[in-house]
Amino acid sequence: MPAEPPHSAPTDGPRHVAVIMDGNGRWAAARGLPRAMGHREGVKALKRTVQAAPRFGIRCLTVFGFSTENWSRPPDEVSDLMGLVRSYVASDLRRLERAGVRVRVLGRRAGLPADIVAIIDHAEATTAHNDKFLLQVAFNYGGRADIVDAAQRHVEAVLAGRATGPLDEEALGLGLSTAGSPPVDVIVRTSGEQRLSNFLLWEAAYAELVYQNVLWPDYGEDGLADVVEQYRNRDRRFGGRTAPVEAAAPALAAG
Repeated sequence: MPAEPPHSAPTDGPRHVAVIMDGNGRWAAARGLPRAMGHREGVKALKRTVQAAPRFGIRCLTVFGFSTENWSRPPDEVSDLMGLVRSYVASDLRRLERAGVRVRVLGRRAGLPADIVAIIDHAEATTAHNDKFLLQVAFNYGGRADIVDAAQRHVEAVLAGRATGPLDEEALGLGLSTAGSPPVDVIVRTSGEQRLSNFLLWEAAYAELVYQNVLWPDYGEDGLADVVEQYRNRDRRFGGRTAPVEAAAPALAAG
C-alpha cells in the first residue's frame, strides 16, 4: 500500500517516476551491434537518468531491469543481463552511497544466482541509511507475481496468527515489494511501445502513462524533462470530477 493516499501527490511535478527501459536490442540492431552492447549502453542511460532525476524534484525512480518472463530469452542474453547487475553495482554503488541514494531491489530472490542475491543484499545494506533519493530496481519481477506473493504472505500471516480478518486493499498493499515507497505518479515506457508488460500493475491504478519514441540507450535528462512537462499538463482527478463553475454557481446561490 502506498505510504500516502494518491491525492496527496504534488501538482507541480512527479515525485515517483517508474520506467520500462525498452529498446536496447533495437538500438544495437540499428547499429549492427550485438544485443549485449545495447544492454551495456542501457546501463549508461540508467546512470544518466538517476543522476538527472533529483534536478526535476523526483525523489524515487523505479526501473524495470529483468522480468519474470525474461528467463525465456536465450541463455547467453540472460547471462549478460546478470553480468550487468554485477558490473553496475561494482562501478556505481560507491557513488550512489555518497549521493544519498537508497537502493532497493523488487522481485523474487528465489531462482537468482547466489552471487547476484549476495550483490543485491550488499547494495541494499550499504545504502539502507540513505534518504535523499530512492532507486528501486525491479529484477526477477512481475506485477502479477508480486500480487500473488502479497496474497500468499497474508495467508501465511493468518495461519501463523499474526493477522486476522479478510484480505483487503491495505493488507494486500503492505505485502507488495513496493510497500513503503511513495505512490507512483507516472509510468514511462521508452521505444514507442505502448503497454505495461506486467510492470507495477497494482501501483499503476492512478499513475499517468507516458510513452516516448526514444530507445533506452539514448535516454537521459532530456527524456525526463519531457516526462515532467507532460505530467504537469495532465489533469489528475483520481476517479473524481471537478464540477463546472456554471453548474456549481446555482447551488452556491441557493445556499
